[in-house]
Amino acid sequence: MFAIFTDLAANLPQESVDQYGLGVIPIRCTVDGKVLDVSGGFDGPAFYAAMRAGARTSTSMPAPAVFLDAFRPVLEQGQDILYVGMSSGISGTVGLARTVARDLLEEYPDRRIEVIDSRAASLGEGLPVLFAARLREQGASFDETVSRTLDKCDHMFQIFTVEDLAYLRRGGRLHTAVAVVGSMLNVKPVLFGDAEGHIVLKNMVVGRRRSLDALAARYRENCVDLAGPVGLAHCDSPADTDLVIQKLRDAGCTGDILKVCYEPVTGSHVGPGTVALFFYGHRR
Repeated sequence: MFAIFTDLAANLPQESVDQYGLGVIPIRCTVDGKVLDVSGGFDGPAFYAAMRAGARTSTSMPAPAVFLDAFRPVLEQGQDILYVGMSSGISGTVGLARTVARDLLEEYPDRRIEVIDSRAASLGEGLPVLFAARLREQGASFDETVSRTLDKCDHMFQIFTVEDLAYLRRGGRLHTAVAVVGSMLNVKPVLFGDAEGHIVLKNMVVGRRRSLDALAARYRENCVDLAGPVGLAHCDSPADTDLVIQKLRDAGCTGDILKVCYEPVTGSHVGPGTVALFFYGHRR
């Protein structure tokens, strides 16, 4: 048996975390300088309402001690560890996990720690974690689980659109001039995660409805298994998300669709109204 860890950015529902016995590394988020406490659950509507009202949010990597405190007891119990983390293209968390893992393996030379860079966030990270957990439940070995989870990350397609370009501009993820002109013309960006896990501008369309249509269009073009799982994350935009779900069903999607409110780590950078789609497509 081995332990599976991820981090808060994986956006997994608490019931899934409990069902599969997953470890979740916390990531610090502040709202107007105050640390957000998500230990009792994340109030998405309140968080994004505060952002709409002008609250300033920020995030920061975990301290090394957070990983040490989470991993060391598992290693002492004689278990190996698989950690699937947020994209190194947007965070240094995976790099930190690898550094901590090297140090711990000097203390526990008979154990193994595998750190997988999901090159994604939200359910683009979370769906491969659930895949790994189900493999473990079915009796797969540590090596098989690592190998097949890496392959799933290679095939994760992630695409999203935002309601307000200001958050991407503030985070340096969109050129200021593009953001200003886009806001004036009601142009909405369609963005995706590339092979290295960076956020890339795919194209821009006029109007919110067309940006949602673009998500479903990309699903039709790139999905390799209509019966495969799909993830949808939104920043307090459930109605628009339901619209995308209907478009996916119309496009032939028969798989399970996991719908979640965006966790605060990634959500604070993309902003209220964001809708993101995650599914397994062609190799990145």
